[in-house]
Amino acid sequence: MNNTQSPTGVLLVNLGTPSAPTPAAIRAYLRQFLSDPRVVELPRALWLPVLHGFILPFRPGRLAEAYGKVWGPDGSPLMAWSLRQCAALQARLGEGVPVELAMTYGEPSIPRALQKLEQRGAQRIVVLPLYPQYSGTTTSAVFDAVFAALRQRRALPDIATVGSYYDHPAYIAALAQSVRAHRSAQGAADHLLISFHSIPQACVDRGDPYQRQCVATAQLLAQALKLKDGEWSLSYQSRLGNQPWLQPYTDIVLPQMAARGLRKLDVICPGFAADCLETLEEVAIRYAGLFTGSGGEELRYVPALNDRPDHIAMMAALVGSA
Repeated sequence: MNNTQSPTGVLLVNLGTPSAPTPAAIRAYLRQFLSDPRVVELPRALWLPVLHGFILPFRPGRLAEAYGKVWGPDGSPLMAWSLRQCAALQARLGEGVPVELAMTYGEPSIPRALQKLEQRGAQRIVVLPLYPQYSGTTTSAVFDAVFAALRQRRALPDIATVGSYYDHPAYIAALAQSVRAHRSAQGAADHLLISFHSIPQACVDRGDPYQRQCVATAQLLAQALKLKDGEWSLSYQSRLGNQPWLQPYTDIVLPQMAARGLRKLDVICPGFAADCLETLEEVAIRYAGLFTGSGGEELRYVPALNDRPDHIAMMAALVGSA
């Protein structure tokens, strides 16, 4: 880390979460999230009537049930893990390098976290979006929000950004070790499915590097685990709407795997730095039921890297080289 000229701070950023597992809180979160043109790249005149007329009135009620299944005594799993990551990175870097957590949507907000870093003496800020694979729908939204928050300021801090780390050796090593630890505790599986959050195919067609980086991460992880062809595969989850998203879709692949005779399946989601609704409810609960209901015996979810020491060490290395 180059902090010889000015004190450096770190801004950790993840997507965000509702403040409570209630329709009202989820509606407020979705209103901000789905209004971002980075997230939904449709003309506003077409999209906003759909958002306000169909999605916001009805979807929060359905999502409240899903959030209720994973909400813990310390709140949203994404928030709980993110706070632990922030504390662990702060402990590793020391108090001389202030670390603050922000969410692109919801709280703690990016403007407030930037203000706290400056109050703690940071004159140079490293922005670390916790998205290993770069996408305009996620990473770019972070950078938009950071620079929008700074736009009205007279004196700006120096800003360094980490765009992606999909092939960083420490990231791949941490993923591989998490699979080894999981299989040491749970026993061998027939197959490893590497599932990433999908994005609209149109985003990739316009030049988004996300799919290429997901493929690279999956290949590097398979190499690190010494998996042969046929022992692993890649898919994409969490699509929304009727337009084509990146394929193959995880919820289509799972019944096919069960039909082929796979009985024990491990699923890892390397694009999620912290466990959240999409990993704990969608994969570990809903997709597990889909797999067993299709004839499979067991779907075992490999937890996200969360606050594993090797994950925190990787974050420190990224900050140090920024």
